[in-house]
Amino acid sequence: MQIGHHDHTFGQDKRRPGESRTLIVIVITAITMLVEIVAGIKYGSMALLADGLHMASHAVALSVTAFAYSYARRNAFNDRFSFGTGKVNALGGFTGAILLAIFALYMGIESIARLLNPVEIVFNQAILVAVLGLIVNGVSVLILGVENHDHHHEHPPHHHDHNLKSAYLHVMADALTSVLAIVALLTAKYFGSVWMDPIMGIVGAVLVARWSFGLLKSTSAILLDHQASKSTLNTIKEKVEDDVSEITDLHVWSIGPNIFAAQILIVARNPATLGEYKSRIPENLGIVHTSIEIIKHTELK
Repeated sequence: MQIGHHDHTFGQDKRRPGESRTLIVIVITAITMLVEIVAGIKYGSMALLADGLHMASHAVALSVTAFAYSYARRNAFNDRFSFGTGKVNALGGFTGAILLAIFALYMGIESIARLLNPVEIVFNQAILVAVLGLIVNGVSVLILGVENHDHHHEHPPHHHDHNLKSAYLHVMADALTSVLAIVALLTAKYFGSVWMDPIMGIVGAVLVARWSFGLLKSTSAILLDHQASKSTLNTIKEKVEDDVSEITDLHVWSIGPNIFAAQILIVARNPATLGEYKSRIPENLGIVHTSIEIIKHTELK
C-alpha cells in the first residue's frame, strides 16, 4: 500500500474528446441561431423565432460547457480543490440550466402574445429556414452522438461525461423544436391554422422548461454530494463484505464526470488488510479516491 502525498487530478488535466466536439457544435449552432432569429422576426414566425431563441439558449449553455472543460483542465493541479476540478463540469451544467429556464419563460411569454395578437407570416421563407435549422441540428446530434456512443463503452451505462451528455440533450431538444416549427408552419400554410404557430412556440417553451428542470435536478445532485445509486452501493457491499467483515457506514459521491469518492467504515472480527479491502472494490465503478476505516469487533463497546 502506498502511503504519502498523492495528487487529486484524477485525469482532469487531460483534454476530453467531448470538448473539441462541443466547440464544433457551438460554431454550427451559433450561425444557425442567428439565421433563425433574423428570419423569424422578418417573416413573422413565432415558432421559428422560438426555435432560434431555443438554439441561442443552447449556444450559451454549450459555451458554458466548453468553458467548464477548459477551466477544469487548466486548474487540475490547483490544490485549492480538495478532490480536483471535476465538479466544475456540474457547475457549468447547472448554470446552463438556469439560462435555459430564463429563455423558456421568454419564449412562453412571446408565444402567448402572438397567440393573442397574430401577425402575418411569410410561410415559404420561414419553412425553408426551419428545415435548414433541423438539418443543422441533425448534424450536431451526429457529431456529439458518436462521442456519446464511444464513451458508453468506456464506462458502465450509468456513468456519463455530464458535460457531453448535457450538450447531446441540448441539440436533441433543438431538433425536436425545429420539427415543431415545421409542423406549425405547414399547418398554418395549408390549413389556415395560424394559431398553430404560437401554440408550437408554447410547446417548445414547455420542452425547454422540462429539460431545464431535469438538468437542474441532475447537476444539483452532484453539487450537493448526493449518494451514488443503490446498485453502486449494493455492489460495494457485496464485494467488500465477507463472513467476518461488515460495512456499517458507506458514503459514495460524485467528484467529477465518471469518477467517485468513497468513505467506508468496516467492522470485522478478524479484519483483512486495508489493501485487501480496497482491491475488492470493482474498478469499473469509477471510484478513484477511497478512505477506509477498520474497527475490530472486539474494540466495540
